[in-house]
Amino acid sequence: MSAPITLHQLTEQLEALESEAAAAIEAAASTAALEDLRVGLLGKKGRLSGVLGAMGKLPGDERPLVGQRANVLKEQVQSLLAGRLGALETAAMAAKIARETIDVTAPASFVPAGHRHPLISTTEEIVDIFAGLGYRVSEGPEIETDYYNFTALNIPPHHPARDMQDTFYLEDGRLLRTHTSPVQIRYLETNPPPVRIVAPGRVYRRDAVDATHSPMFHQVEVLAIDEGLDFSHLRGTVMAFLKAFFGDLPVRFRASYFPFTEPSAEVDVQWRGRWLEVMGCGMVDPAVLEGMGLDPERWSGFAAGLGVERFCMVRHGIDDIRRLFTSDLRFLEQF
Repeated sequence: MSAPITLHQLTEQLEALESEAAAAIEAAASTAALEDLRVGLLGKKGRLSGVLGAMGKLPGDERPLVGQRANVLKEQVQSLLAGRLGALETAAMAAKIARETIDVTAPASFVPAGHRHPLISTTEEIVDIFAGLGYRVSEGPEIETDYYNFTALNIPPHHPARDMQDTFYLEDGRLLRTHTSPVQIRYLETNPPPVRIVAPGRVYRRDAVDATHSPMFHQVEVLAIDEGLDFSHLRGTVMAFLKAFFGDLPVRFRASYFPFTEPSAEVDVQWRGRWLEVMGCGMVDPAVLEGMGLDPERWSGFAAGLGVERFCMVRHGIDDIRRLFTSDLRFLEQF
């Protein structure tokens, strides 16, 4: 017959368990080993459960003392287990980061080939065509003064045409240009005729964003000034350009109005069974020539302007201008 269990014996077992559990948990080298310890200490058949099972052999007044001590030990063991688990996971993550560190200075094993954005390639093609016709490229600032953007182009203050080209103004009175026409004025200030230039660049207008409008878009303008130029030269230049870009499509000229050209015309091409407006043009207004100090009796010229987005959308069958500005690679990689 075995000796009866005493309170002193169970208390000693709990103290020994506390000491051994702390040492074993601290020595656990992996989360798997830690889980085995948890089961061995706190599981249904674990050592703490064994002590609690023997507690039933004690007198009724001694059992609460052992139960209270066992609960404290259980909380201590759970806290030690959680702390060691956190330390092991942190160490494992640090080892993984060190193992998987990438040398960003090493040369890439593969670099996918890039390509021109469709707006860039369209602009370059347009400029190349006019360069082949003898025009040179000229560029100017996107932040302009009222004089270059409006007044010098025969659009004085309070002129109705300003409402059609409302733009963004800075605190100092300057503005974001609404067209690339200011480049023509700046070029003529330092280059006497004869002149043949093509001016590409970004322009800005306070347009609501929709499928065909954007507050920022790209424009290309053409200017030719020489002795004896007339509308037939303008028409021939426009026809040669459109044929080079679109191919042999029907083209029509419609009378229109621009403050800086007279007479003026809109140009349409017949594309897929319908007429599409693609550019505006006209003979340089004599008032603009006089403003630049040129004698309109001697010099004459023509100008034409087009939106690159329109040409790009017609060429590639794009239905929404916003697609050109969203940087969606699924769309851009088609080009």
